Amino acid sequence: MATTSFPDASPSKNKKGVAAPAAPACPGPTGSGTHRGAASVGACTARVSPGDLTVTVAEPEFARRFGMSTDEIRGRRILDLLRSPVPARLRKKFTALSSGACRRFTETVTYRDGGGREFVAEVTWVAVRKPSGAVSGFVVLLRRAEAASRAADIRRAEGTRATPRGTRPEDAGGPVLNALDAQVLEGVASGESTVQLASRLYLSRQGVEYRVGQMFRRFDAPNRPALVARAHALGMFAAGQWPPRVLPDRVR
Repeated sequence: MATTSFPDASPSKNKKGVAAPAAPACPGPTGSGTHRGAASVGACTARVSPGDLTVTVAEPEFARRFGMSTDEIRGRRILDLLRSPVPARLRKKFTALSSGACRRFTETVTYRDGGGREFVAEVTWVAVRKPSGAVSGFVVLLRRAEAASRAADIRRAEGTRATPRGTRPEDAGGPVLNALDAQVLEGVASGESTVQLASRLYLSRQGVEYRVGQMFRRFDAPNRPALVARAHALGMFAAGQWPPRVLPDRVR
């Protein structure tokens, strides 16, 4: 599978800062009466331009969901591919995401594959911001409903194991990493190479690759751009922070 790269995911490094408070997530998805299709393993991502909401780059699996190649889906308007049962609500959430009022939102939508079959999917949208705070694009994480349900079960189980006593599991909101893995994830999100990470963290290159590989499996990600997108979708990073910093409550 070809590796997908997101142009704005690798700006130059800055000095480490203190994580800023994260903006709240927008309200979660709502159900739809459309029938569910066959189960699909994992999730897939695409990058969408902030102006006309067209797909600029997509993982091959994302394009295949719509019966297209990565070249064919490029330039297609994302809202022509994904249909919300309540379009006005979706537009309201986009406004909040673009303005910084929330860091991400998840919505239940429907879409059709190349054969015209309709599926229900859970879509998470994450705003990608420049160091200035301006939105440079959106990352779209797509899961068919069955895969999304399984992933939610995994997240709830991980949250229960990692959440301190007295804290509600639903407050955890995502995986919890040890301090070293959190630094590796931050470096990957900043665009650092394996060699750069190994040098900064005093690890071997094999040690870095091992930890990145473990996170690929934990986040169900096929490559580094997808890992970063899915970590954003799970609310792992502080909103509006560059370089990216994992939230303190996601580090044990």
